[in-house]
Amino acid sequence: LQFGFTLQNMLLLAPLKPDDCIDTINLKMRIVAQYIDILLTWRIWNFHSIAYSAMQYTMFLVMRDIRGLDPQPLAQKLYEKLLAEEENFDRHNSYFRPSFGYYMHQQNRYFIHRILARLIDYVERESGQPSHYLDYVSEGKTRCEVEHIWADHPEQHTEEFSHPSDFAEQRNRIGALLLLPKSFNASYGDLPYVEKLPHYIKQNLLAQSLHPDCYDHNPGFLRFVEKSGLPFKAHPEFKKSDLDDRQELYTKLAEKIWDPANLLRDAGI
Repeated sequence: LQFGFTLQNMLLLAPLKPDDCIDTINLKMRIVAQYIDILLTWRIWNFHSIAYSAMQYTMFLVMRDIRGLDPQPLAQKLYEKLLAEEENFDRHNSYFRPSFGYYMHQQNRYFIHRILARLIDYVERESGQPSHYLDYVSEGKTRCEVEHIWADHPEQHTEEFSHPSDFAEQRNRIGALLLLPKSFNASYGDLPYVEKLPHYIKQNLLAQSLHPDCYDHNPGFLRFVEKSGLPFKAHPEFKKSDLDDRQELYTKLAEKIWDPANLLRDAGI
């Protein structure tokens, strides 16, 4: 619903049967919901529309194919449909630059906000912390906003970017973005990275992971990093190579969160 997708109710109901018990109903709906979540995120990541007009035909075919299926066949069918998709986090459309990755433009800030909130929530929960997802997406005086790691000062980056437009383009990649309280951005957003870095250690865990102190005396997070194998590391400075590393980290996080195999695991396959 947060993305304005209007076909989900029909999809969720498609595999249900009148004699399903409540546990089976909940499991089927969870499997379908994960399928929808993965598919929509892949489309958003590849700059495709998720509007009714763009999705209706494909989704009605899915509804037809999953009608009345039991949980395991349902999960297998939807898993196969996801694997058949031409685009995900690794495979991109022909107009996309795979090495550049997902980025923010004038129309997708809302999507970026939600994706960053999911990345943060995953890192924190896997590190043994409580979920604060609703706080990250709530409105009001304490709301969070998408913040650029680099302040909008291309003159500070001339050694790596010869033209301001090159800097602006790189600055909007998702690996160069954080989700932070509006008050933080107002107070520190215009500072150089090395001056903002000490303040990141007081924010959410994804922002903290930029700071070396995050890797000391933080057993839950360190266990998560070791177990997951994700390429977390501190960034005492933030150059183009650091941005590339963060872009890879965010992409690998997304691959874990929106993994089609989660459907099979939920169904006990």
